[in-house]
Amino acid sequence: MGNSDQKARVARFHIGQVVKHRIFPFRGVIFDIDPVFNNTEEWWLSIPAEVRPRKDQPFYHLFAENAETEYIAYVSEQNLLPDTSHEPIRHPQVRDLFVKDERGGYRPRDLTVN
Repeated sequence: MGNSDQKARVARFHIGQVVKHRIFPFRGVIFDIDPVFNNTEEWWLSIPAEVRPRKDQPFYHLFAENAETEYIAYVSEQNLLPDTSHEPIRHPQVRDLFVKDERGGYRPRDLTVN
């Protein structure tokens, strides 16, 4: 099994996966993963203390959207859940980096130039 320390470093979600926020009404596609918190102290402190996540966990960069708009979000693993709605993601940058697969998920586009 390996020790629990090692397990904590393995991201639960993967690039191209559609996820939703545990608390706030938004969802998105993961396009990058930091193994631990990698943003500014100001950003971290701007999160209300009662919902502020731990820094020693994976953080995910999302092409995110809510009912009104599309944007980039940076979210801790503890605040994400898999999105099983199978609704397409509107965010315009998703099409630049991903192709939709047969199962409705997203896989990275082959960006190699011939």
